[in-house]
Amino acid sequence: MWYPIARNLLFMLPPETAHSISMKGLQNAASIPFLKKVLTSQFQYQGRSLAKTCFGIQFPNPVGLGAGFDKNAAYLDELEMLGFGFVEIGTVTPKPQAGNAQPRLFRIPDQKALINRMGFNNEGLEIIAKRLKERKAKSNSNLIVGGNIGKNKVTENAYAWKDYCTNFIGLEEVVNYFVVNVSSPNTPGLRELQEKESLRKIFAELQNLNKNNKPILLKIAPDLETSALDDIIALTHEIKIDGLVASNTTIDRSLLSTMNQEKGKKIGAGGLSGQPLLDKSTEVLKYLHKGIADRIPIIASGGIFTGADAESKINAGASLVQIWTGFIYEGPMIVKNICKHLSALK
Repeated sequence: MWYPIARNLLFMLPPETAHSISMKGLQNAASIPFLKKVLTSQFQYQGRSLAKTCFGIQFPNPVGLGAGFDKNAAYLDELEMLGFGFVEIGTVTPKPQAGNAQPRLFRIPDQKALINRMGFNNEGLEIIAKRLKERKAKSNSNLIVGGNIGKNKVTENAYAWKDYCTNFIGLEEVVNYFVVNVSSPNTPGLRELQEKESLRKIFAELQNLNKNNKPILLKIAPDLETSALDDIIALTHEIKIDGLVASNTTIDRSLLSTMNQEKGKKIGAGGLSGQPLLDKSTEVLKYLHKGIADRIPIIASGGIFTGADAESKINAGASLVQIWTGFIYEGPMIVKNICKHLSALK
């Protein structure tokens, strides 16, 4: 009941400032044992078990947080307190990156949407891996952590596979699974790596390193032509891809209302997320699931705000779901609400 008030206050601030303040506030609250216990009781779903095993990992529930929210793995304990079944950190790059110039994150409240052109801003592999190792050493947490990995902006596409391999080596001991991100629209030329031969090279090199069979997934854009989706489906038959994430943000501004299309033009480049993406990303999900059947799991991402949204993704073929923009607009009860809905379907 109180979150809409808090959200309205936060929405008076620039998006990145609001994000930092809200997460620091949550971190401070969680540092008080009594308050942490109260918050955990409030936000975590305690009903019928929703545990699910995908690519050899048991997830406590199927609702995760997509990459880009906790880029530097700084708030995993707090996010676990909110009930997430898994959290994807990153996108991590070998070297630290400042990302694109600010402002680079924009709200479109009347459509519950965001546009971002962050540009893989993160503290870099060394710092993030160190933070994860320290947390693992002192924590008995059961939170599933995914490592979303990308290339540095200065790395030419011909050598991108080296960046992905560097990330894999650095994070292998501290994440439960990997997601290869070649689908962000905010790094020049990155989406070209979704072409079949580029993907074949990246995954072949990663699997050569993957002696412990760590799951490696591929995150794709919702803007791919059918022929490109067919290539990805074919590739899952040819090389070891353990799962797909469908989908990343879109560059399709036609999903916005007429009024907001003008606003989108003024904002400029960036990936659109939130409610306008729901149907488009679900259509991609359906197409992929039809092509791969149940050979490999698909994590659904894009426009999930409610339990009904998550249900529609699962019905379309998803094994797990991820939220991001929905978390911003719906608040910290979103995981519990979705879990309640999914539990009622059993």
